[in-house]
Amino acid sequence: MKRLGQILISAGKITPEQLENALNKQRKTARKLGAILIEEGYISESELAKTLSQKFKVPSVDIRREDVDQRLLHQIPPDMAQRYQVFPVNRKGRKLILGMVNPGDIVAIDAVEFKTGFKVEPVVVTFHKMKKLLEEYYPVTKKVADFTEIAEEAEEGFNFDSGELEDILIKEEEEAEEDWRREASEKPVIKLVNYFIASAVRKNASDIHVEPYEKVLRVRFRIDGVLQQVAEPPNRLKNAIATRVKIMTGTMDASERRLTQDGRIKIKVDQKTIDLRVSIIPTVFGEKVVMRILDPSSLMLNMEDLGFEHDALQKFLAAIEKPYGLILVTGPTGSGKSTTLYSALSRLNSSEINLMTVENPVEYNIKGINQVQVNPAIGFNFPEALRAFLRQSPNVILVGEIRELDTATIAIRAALTGHLVLSTLHTNDAPSSVNRLVDIGIKPFLIASSLNLIQAQRLLRKVCPKCRRKIDPSEIDKIEVLHSLGLTDEEIRDNDIYTAGEGCQVCNSSGYKGRIAVTEVMPISMELRDMILNGAITDELREKASMEGMRTLREDALLKLKRGITTPEEILRVTTQS
Repeated sequence: MKRLGQILISAGKITPEQLENALNKQRKTARKLGAILIEEGYISESELAKTLSQKFKVPSVDIRREDVDQRLLHQIPPDMAQRYQVFPVNRKGRKLILGMVNPGDIVAIDAVEFKTGFKVEPVVVTFHKMKKLLEEYYPVTKKVADFTEIAEEAEEGFNFDSGELEDILIKEEEEAEEDWRREASEKPVIKLVNYFIASAVRKNASDIHVEPYEKVLRVRFRIDGVLQQVAEPPNRLKNAIATRVKIMTGTMDASERRLTQDGRIKIKVDQKTIDLRVSIIPTVFGEKVVMRILDPSSLMLNMEDLGFEHDALQKFLAAIEKPYGLILVTGPTGSGKSTTLYSALSRLNSSEINLMTVENPVEYNIKGINQVQVNPAIGFNFPEALRAFLRQSPNVILVGEIRELDTATIAIRAALTGHLVLSTLHTNDAPSSVNRLVDIGIKPFLIASSLNLIQAQRLLRKVCPKCRRKIDPSEIDKIEVLHSLGLTDEEIRDNDIYTAGEGCQVCNSSGYKGRIAVTEVMPISMELRDMILNGAITDELREKASMEGMRTLREDALLKLKRGITTPEEILRVTTQS
């Protein structure tokens, strides 16, 4: 903002002494420099807007209610609009007309361009007008500094048993650490952490990220697979918050700030038991805390509800009902692989068969299934657990993840000797999983002999049914996107296709609510077995599987689009053209 001051001095609008006085007040109040200059009477609003308009050769506009394009409001989150004092006015193709108090704020322009994907074209808006626009269209929620009051409301229904922690004694190594520990034990920090956890659970978030930067502490929730910033607590609390989370786990070393640490927290929110899987890593500006929320009540074990198309579900069920063989579910982290496998186990679960799982970590406990968690620190890893399993006469084995040769070898040999083995793999699609196993070191004849089925999957956000907007044939840019996805004019005309709306209370102003799986199910036919045995490449396997009826991730996503479940933008974000 010093640049703004220099501009005004160069234009002869204020004096260096006035700028220095305003900057001193800014340091004490953290308010915008322009607002202070106007408040002190050094320059009028209209004169400031006119000067900036001339300097940057952009128009100065008076935005009226009828000028506001409601469809653009959700493009910029409320916290970003408030922080940078910006307001979306209009759109021309890929250009976003952006109202700004200071059109020379490059940081704000870069942030908006990165968030929206549009090229920003600024126009000048006066401070008073910007304040009114933000108050009406981006109302300020309670600030993080006032979270003590909010947290007291949020704590109702929040229960954390800290009785065991009273006996924890940790050496105090330095004065700063004593301060952090003291702050971590004080009510404001305790209430703040409790608020974040309770709020995330109530918003159906899957993760809480507490991220320290040089001058800012940022808190984000992952909702429906996308991170959303929810707060900026005082930066001075970053160490106290990290220490508080460590104390809540009961197993982490609160005095260790140089190494990564992992732990778990069990709490109750609104009478529901919630598990938090905690990971802490040291960054340049402090410790980043990530809490993965595991809510057993939210686990969908009915495979019909996950998003399987009927024919794909029948193929998958046929594979898991075989008495032996290997089934692989592939995809990146957070693509719903564990949910699919737990659903399969739930379907197989009966008193007549022995089901055993080896996981790292065990995410959900399911009655009737023997679940084992590995502990590499003491040498109890996946291969060691699998060797022990085979001495316990299992019928079905779930291996949390195949990532190296030993685990893959034992899993495949178990599949070849009368056991049904289910596992996950990190690959982009189903056909490429075969080459991934070869890369690990598995011989093609073992892969061909053991595989029953490979399924790739992703999670697509579902468009909010309350505020979704039907795509009109006159929207040329939207129609072009639909054509690029492979839809014909006839398909576009015969189906109701939607894009995200302006956002509403139902979807937390995001335009999306909930997620659904898109799948690529590839049963291993005799022809595919022969091709694997002969060293076929991924493209050849994909072409053959498609001829046999495999629907790719993109094709499965398009079915959801035609039924009005998701949007073209979401398909482009999650899938690629095979």
